Amino acid sequence: MLKLQVIHYPHPTLRHVSKPLKRVDNELRDMVAQMFDLMYEHEGVGLAANQVDLPYRFFVANPTGDSENQEAEQVFINPVIRSGKGRSGKGQTEGEEGCLSIPGVLGPVVRNERVTVEAYGLTGESFLGEVDGLFARIVQHETDHLDGKLFIDRLAPTQLAEVRDQLEEFEIVFQSKRDCGEMPSDEQIVARIAELEQLRT
Repeated sequence: MLKLQVIHYPHPTLRHVSKPLKRVDNELRDMVAQMFDLMYEHEGVGLAANQVDLPYRFFVANPTGDSENQEAEQVFINPVIRSGKGRSGKGQTEGEEGCLSIPGVLGPVVRNERVTVEAYGLTGESFLGEVDGLFARIVQHETDHLDGKLFIDRLAPTQLAEVRDQLEEFEIVFQSKRDCGEMPSDEQIVARIAELEQLRT
């Protein structure tokens, strides 16, 4: 079984567009269990597969962030956001977001207040539902991850400029690890992603 860990910006897998999964099996269930553990360990409410260096289209979420509240846990496999709207005339709201792959960086992001999402669960059965508030924000944030997008991509230029120094620190650490041989090259990462995709997609 793969031993998962949260990867940090600007790791290339975070920009990879995830491929849909074709089956649910014990290995996938183990990945999901590890991801929930990591999400709680890092005090998050959602975690996408490419945040743990996997090229697969699924994420886990618990809007309560409480590991004891397992009833609130949900797994979204091959999620598709069908529609989005809001209670107000504008249909969107601004809220502060962070990311476990860019710890300590926060910024205001505009999202739909309510979305309809279709996905598969760990039972292999599809479901269609409408979520709103924080849960809608989580679903949109994590689906962005699966499309290779980060919340910083949605910041206004002035807001992005405010966190630029913090992002550069992550970039320096990443390059330092690569210079020391602690981080694989882009070519090695691409090859690994392709190998993993062949196994499950």
